[in-house]
Amino acid sequence: MNILVTGGAGYIGSHTCVQLLDAGYDIAVLDNLDNSCEESLNRVKQITGKDFKFYEVDLLDYEATDKVFAENKFDAVIHFAGLKAVGESCRIPLRYYHNNITGTLNLLDIMNKHNVKKIVFSSSATVYGDPHTVPIKEDFPLSCTNPYGQTKLDIEYILKDLSKSDPEWGVILLRYFNPVGAHESGMIGEDPNGIPNNLIPYISQVAIGKLECLSVFGDDYDTKDGTGVRDYIHVVDLADGHIKALEKIKDNTGVFIYNLGTGVGYSVLDMVKAFSKACGKDVKYKIVDRRPGDIASCYADPAKAKAELGFEATHNLDDMCRDTWNWQSKNPNGYKG
Repeated sequence: MNILVTGGAGYIGSHTCVQLLDAGYDIAVLDNLDNSCEESLNRVKQITGKDFKFYEVDLLDYEATDKVFAENKFDAVIHFAGLKAVGESCRIPLRYYHNNITGTLNLLDIMNKHNVKKIVFSSSATVYGDPHTVPIKEDFPLSCTNPYGQTKLDIEYILKDLSKSDPEWGVILLRYFNPVGAHESGMIGEDPNGIPNNLIPYISQVAIGKLECLSVFGDDYDTKDGTGVRDYIHVVDLADGHIKALEKIKDNTGVFIYNLGTGVGYSVLDMVKAFSKACGKDVKYKIVDRRPGDIASCYADPAKAKAELGFEATHNLDDMCRDTWNWQSKNPNGYKG
């Protein structure tokens, strides 16, 4: 199968490219490099020893995206491309709605035009909003507490409606929990622009000395130590989930929805402690006010993905922290170093 990976130069995208190539798939990558770096793709080629096409194209550019499809024969699309920071989405919601939703509408229209009707969509556990109970199952009520999550939910509805209108479509919605870790080689990993929005890259930059102190947003949640609890999944496990999803829709149509997580929740302070162990030094932190849009606890029930996809995360918390530190210590300034 020949797979187009939108947003393939990003954190999850680049790791998925490695797993796809290692599994024998042909790929092409489309990415506007707005919050990613082409060096990640050079390293994917080094890790795998395989070459592939890269198009520096924005999905908002309809003609350029259409040209990519005209030049290739794709069997399916894995759609990662989009803006992804919760806090930023609260500050600039219009940009998030325009970029994530309009870009996806362009992509789907062009896929339809070129008769490419298989898509794996990078959704998020944020579509569950503030769940009344945990662990979270796929049939839980859907709602959002921030614009980023709302764009993911809106795209899910768009894909469901598209599938209803045309039964030839095969759609998988993968609701990620919190991706962390890096490739075991230390050659690719999470490389945020500016100050990280996510917990683990922030912790790792404190540990490497780039940032002075971790701000822990709130210690008065209804959790074991008052800090937010999340389900962290190793990015390589997450990438493998996409391969399982491709196998599922290869010969199936309709819409399929799966949580990708471990089913285990760790607090912010759990993560600080585990990372301190991995890097051999204390990670300095301070408690500050809660952040708008955050919730107390969020972790998956991964049973459906295991039963229907044969997917199960294999990396534990120590693996996640070890691989993150390996990446960060070898690349203190990310790809730009």
